[in-house]
Amino acid sequence: MAGLQISAQSPVATKPYRLIAHRGRVVDSTTDQNSLEALNKAIAQGYWMVEVDLRMTKDSVLITHHDKNFRYSFGLDSAVSSMTWAAISKLRNANGYRVQRFEEVLAHCEGKLGVMIDNKLEGNDTAVWIRLTTLLKKYDLYKSALMIGTDESTPYFTGKVRLSCTRQQLETNINRPDYKASNYYLFSDKISKEDYVWAYGHNILVVGVINAWAFQPGESVTKAAAQAAALKAAGVQCFQIDAEYQPLFQK
Repeated sequence: MAGLQISAQSPVATKPYRLIAHRGRVVDSTTDQNSLEALNKAIAQGYWMVEVDLRMTKDSVLITHHDKNFRYSFGLDSAVSSMTWAAISKLRNANGYRVQRFEEVLAHCEGKLGVMIDNKLEGNDTAVWIRLTTLLKKYDLYKSALMIGTDESTPYFTGKVRLSCTRQQLETNINRPDYKASNYYLFSDKISKEDYVWAYGHNILVVGVINAWAFQPGESVTKAAAQAAALKAAGVQCFQIDAEYQPLFQK
């Protein structure tokens, strides 16, 4: 898994950049986010990691799905938490897309892609977190995993899975008696050169963000290009992006 290792970045960015596919996707008109096909495209195109959205069914099966309900994906106005896995597993859209169990995604990523987990589960059910970390270990993804966490689950995952932070949060956490640089990573769409140098000096991983949802309609192309240029100029080498911005990181 050498290609998936997390290591300190150099003070001057090198190419190629490390890319993380937002919402488990390298998508087009026939490929859905968080689908097996999107994962395969991310693997084929050399992505470093894939971001997956973690939710849980009524009968406690961990799945990957972005929204709280199935309205966008299947035209079904039912909450994820209100349906069993047996019912969810039968859903299909016009592309043939189906929801995947979290374990299916991890098994598919093993040895090919690292994972960034967007934890969308409420509460702090440690039994669920133990299941999650056990699965990460089973597929050799535990040591390299990143997480976009929740306030409720942060105490459990601190020191277990690397957690996203702002610069301000990092400056607070660095004073904790249990602080380790490997517990956290800087995650933002606005990272200055000074932020990058500060993080590098503290051996903290830096991940820049370029997501389409953050832009107003009609502004995506120009603003994404400007944002990518600013982040690269700051020294950032790792990026979580939507697939349409991949050309911004090609020679």
